[in-house]
Amino acid sequence: MNIKGQSFVFIKPDGVRRNLTGEIIGRFEKAGLKITRLEMTEVEDDVINKHYPLNNYDYVLTLGHVDVSNFTEEEKKARYDKNYRIIKNLQDYVTSGPIVKMIISGPENTVELVRGIVGKTDPAASAKGTIRGDLGEDSFEQSDKEGRAVYNLIHASGSSEEAEEEIYLWFKE
Repeated sequence: MNIKGQSFVFIKPDGVRRNLTGEIIGRFEKAGLKITRLEMTEVEDDVINKHYPLNNYDYVLTLGHVDVSNFTEEEKKARYDKNYRIIKNLQDYVTSGPIVKMIISGPENTVELVRGIVGKTDPAASAKGTIRGDLGEDSFEQSDKEGRAVYNLIHASGSSEEAEEEIYLWFKE
């Protein structure tokens, strides 16, 4: 499959519940990107377990693409335990209600364009003008206090390789 110029995105349950789907999609279209596949769905267990794989030690340990090569075994264990809780909370959050999944198409750098439109993972740290910066109401600080995933409205692929894997997983293409 050639996915150059494509990215995978899904609007998370908080975005759907808050009726922000049209506003979010409009941000991508205003940037000249095209929504080429779109579907509202409930997330199946097998899909969420592959998207956020708790059974993959390396994935859990290096969540956020962190280099742990200089970590002590104790630091690795602490990081793994914390990340495991984060991923479990993410799984629970994403399966808590319907999501809107989509493929966004555009130029070769579509993944980067989409990431720029979306903003940082922490809505409180996202710049104004981004989806999370303008529409987000949560923060890492608040979600940590409450022991849950951060409600950050949207997921977007982090790389072309990730987009290809996610499009295949979520759309079986």
